[in-house]
Amino acid sequence: MSGDDRDDRGRDDRGRAVPHSRLARLGQFGRLAGGIAGGMVAEGARRLGQGERPRLRDMLLTPGNAMRLADRLSHLRGAAMKLGQMISMDAGDMLPPELAVIMARLRNDAHHMRPDQLQRVLAAEWGPGWRTRFSRFDPRPMAAASIGQVHRATTRDGRDLAIKVQYPGVRESIDADVDNVAILLRVSGLLPAGLDIAPLLAEAKQQLAEEADYEREGAQMTRFGALLADMPEVVVPVLDPALTTSRVLAMDFIEGRPIESLEDAPQAQRDSAARTIIALVLRELFEFGLMQTDPNFANYRYQQDSGRIVLLDFGAARSVGPEVAENYRRLLRSGLAGNRGAVRDAAVAAGFLGADAVARHAARIDAIIDIILREMNRDGPFDFGDRQFVGLLRDDGMAIAQDRAAWHVPPADVLFIQRKISGTALLAARLRAKVDVREMVLPWLA
Repeated sequence: MSGDDRDDRGRDDRGRAVPHSRLARLGQFGRLAGGIAGGMVAEGARRLGQGERPRLRDMLLTPGNAMRLADRLSHLRGAAMKLGQMISMDAGDMLPPELAVIMARLRNDAHHMRPDQLQRVLAAEWGPGWRTRFSRFDPRPMAAASIGQVHRATTRDGRDLAIKVQYPGVRESIDADVDNVAILLRVSGLLPAGLDIAPLLAEAKQQLAEEADYEREGAQMTRFGALLADMPEVVVPVLDPALTTSRVLAMDFIEGRPIESLEDAPQAQRDSAARTIIALVLRELFEFGLMQTDPNFANYRYQQDSGRIVLLDFGAARSVGPEVAENYRRLLRSGLAGNRGAVRDAAVAAGFLGADAVARHAARIDAIIDIILREMNRDGPFDFGDRQFVGLLRDDGMAIAQDRAAWHVPPADVLFIQRKISGTALLAARLRAKVDVREMVLPWLA
């Protein structure tokens, strides 16, 4: 089964053709931009009527505009929706609550292909007689998300499979979608004119192109299965190479519940699940030199009977260079030693912080580091459910972010890895887990 997707059983009213031509997708972006502009005008007029002086950011980041963005990107799917998912998840606790709820729809909502469109895609990949390979193929997807939708099927020899089928036009539209999202960000004024995001856009295009190559994902899934053979707490699906193409991924179907279903489980069960996922991230970073960098919660399923975690969706797997891993070791060593200056220097060396930000906001950055050091070095398990310190980090972080001259784009490798680490922390917070992270980290710093 694949985790780029969500459980979608019981909903049969969401079949909708995916816009796959460049012109059709450009038209969708045009309508999105027009709708957001109209929403900004209305919000600006409302604020003026109340005697306020409206700011561009306030007029742009309204619930109405967030709803427009979520709906349109859900329809587009592909790279456009994937970028929206990344923004909504990476923002984490930093988005206002009302906007966070709306943008979370991008992680949980997608229309699936109409049956006729699905038939054309599978006929192109497997040939017109593809149905003869199966004793049963459920045309209703059990999951649908940004790049593909997943169907359950049974082969003639009785194997139960999950089949991920890529939406038409996804691969061909990646470059245009990324460029269009970048234009929206520029036109909106959310990005400073002088901020160079070209290297990041190039990396995003490459990453998304890799995620759209299902043969590559199948190879990564097999590789992770071998690397994790000694970790019985997790299970990785087995690839069916005979049915896998660059646009169709076939694997054995593995039962499992959404990881979020553990929210109401006993504390020990939640702690164990979070500990397993954190242990996996540490091995990816410091042992494998290979990390699955998409932290979407749907990429994890939980088996109630065995307590194992099913790992899904390996399209975002990428190498971790030894210099990057060493930068993380240096940062963690400094943090666990409680050395604020060393943490600051290590963060700059790793690319987390820009020199301009340190020079212009030294006091606020030191305050942020002090909060992190205090939380890192508490005795006993770290309580991920206690989010009081996040508000303090948000206040100082947003104050620094207001100074656009201090904006800095970290190296792409660091961004993707940190995205996985931050997403893991968000999942542990969702589970209100308590884990002795310090004890888990120390062996990797020797």
